[in-house]
Amino acid sequence: MVVLLVHPDRPAAEVARELDLTHANASYHLRVLHDAGELVVESEEKIRGGTAKRYRYVVGGNPERPAGPPDVEDLIAWQVATNAEVVRRLAQRVAGPTSSSDIETWVTPEVWQRAVDSIREAMILLHEEARPPRTEGTIHVSASSQAFVMDDPS
Repeated sequence: MVVLLVHPDRPAAEVARELDLTHANASYHLRVLHDAGELVVESEEKIRGGTAKRYRYVVGGNPERPAGPPDVEDLIAWQVATNAEVVRRLAQRVAGPTSSSDIETWVTPEVWQRAVDSIREAMILLHEEARPPRTEGTIHVSASSQAFVMDDPS
């Protein structure tokens, strides 16, 4: 659902059609994502006596999200959901440029900062250049990242 809202903003009705959901189901999940700070309401329009909100995902989350680090339990829940989504996407994988990597290691703080900056730059590029589904001249891609400093177990 969030993927559809990278570019452009959309109302629940469009999200529901694209994902073959009921309008009520799409509206509910969009409100939950908005309340969690993952989406912003880009605009509102009057439609048939009601108000249709147009939601959009903002790279890095809603800037109006309450400050403070998320709970570890929330981060773990997010990762579990992300992992399930990556597994779903892998079933649609086709030949083409790819990258896959995993590492747990020790590096200097300077190297770590360079790596995090590079990952962030790549993800921002993909988010900013995202186009609506099936736009002519585009390819369907998937990218996920997690990078964090770990506690020293000793």
